[in-house]
Amino acid sequence: MTSTDCVDVIGVGFGPANLSLAIALQEETPRTTAAFLEAETDPIWQGGMLLDGSDMQNHPNRDLVTLRNPRSHYTFLNYLFEQGRLIEHLNLPMEFPLRKEYAHYIRWATDQFREQVGFGVRVNDIAVGDVDGAPGYVVTGSDGTRRYGRSLVLGTGRTPFVPSPFDTIDSPRVAHLTRYLPTVQRLAQDPPRTIAVIGGSQSAVEIVLDLAARFPHTRIIDYVRSFGLPLKDTSPFSEEGFFPGFTDYYYRANRSGKDTLDAYMRPTNYSSIDADVLHELYALIYEQRLDGDQRVFVLGNRQVRAVEDEGTSVRLEVEEVHTHEVVTERADLVVLATGFRDLGPRPHQEPYPALLAGVIDRFQFDTDGYLITEPDYRLRSLMDGTPPLFLNGLCESTHGIGDAGSFSLLSLRAATIIDGLRKEGIA
Repeated sequence: MTSTDCVDVIGVGFGPANLSLAIALQEETPRTTAAFLEAETDPIWQGGMLLDGSDMQNHPNRDLVTLRNPRSHYTFLNYLFEQGRLIEHLNLPMEFPLRKEYAHYIRWATDQFREQVGFGVRVNDIAVGDVDGAPGYVVTGSDGTRRYGRSLVLGTGRTPFVPSPFDTIDSPRVAHLTRYLPTVQRLAQDPPRTIAVIGGSQSAVEIVLDLAARFPHTRIIDYVRSFGLPLKDTSPFSEEGFFPGFTDYYYRANRSGKDTLDAYMRPTNYSSIDADVLHELYALIYEQRLDGDQRVFVLGNRQVRAVEDEGTSVRLEVEEVHTHEVVTERADLVVLATGFRDLGPRPHQEPYPALLAGVIDRFQFDTDGYLITEPDYRLRSLMDGTPPLFLNGLCESTHGIGDAGSFSLLSLRAATIIDGLRKEGIA
């Protein structure tokens, strides 16, 4: 391999995180060469959850670029302007933009970088090799081609979390929320009798409401481990957790301090629901009870203890966590609104991204079992000759809530990674 075969930055994944990085590289270091690989042939941002009427829950100016460069061609406002929808959008009586419209915005930006991206190429292996005597990354794709980079940025998004006992079953009748829309669209001609939704998140409630509209005669049960469905914490003081200053503060805290901060910050983004959809669901259930025809149920304090695919349905054994009463339920479809895994050693986490299995022995873990990630998102190497490797959008356990699957600090994170590349003499 020679230096002419090698780019400065090879990115794995081309969702919003690495798209934001590609834009930042173009605008800030145009001489830096970069190439990206994306497993999806035609990626659609949050394609499984582009539900009618669902919104972003995020200020539209927290987009791919604005916090880093508000004059950029790639801002959401400029997208609206170029589409001829700016004035109409500004008149929209909504606090946040429609999720569908943001998906169109991401597609619009993605289309402008297609020459740099290998779409439909799944990464099979990541290794370290030599480029003219210097260390570099060798990335082997599903197309059989090897690609070479002086540095690597992993931006694949987090792994869907499939909790026990669903992690032991492989059934077309059990779907994670990432596959929700394609799954229910296949059921249009044969409406299910009973659907179980697992989880107490914003996504869970949106799915329940969507199912109730699609299948008005179907029995829909949302199983929630807590007493009920909590309201999201939208205090502006809590929302400062999505400020860059909080990221720095969180990074410096020890693991015990991080756990305390996580417990406080979780209701701003996890296992909590916006008031509008929460009220809509409660009113729907109330009206169904009034009509004597309740078909939508939210059952709190419930935990699914066992699951079995019976071919025509899925059998669930559900325990009431305080009385320990167990009932058996059968559902034609189970939707897991159970979120995603963070990096770490705990049961709901994963120790490192699976794609790094071939090189993970080159990097350090702390005494608590977490990958050591520098402030600029670079993994700390354990041995000489390890080229720079950055994690983009995977560092919530080290950098806090602002590194979650949110646009809040996306563009600033891209700028921080570029600073790290500059320190290495790459950008």
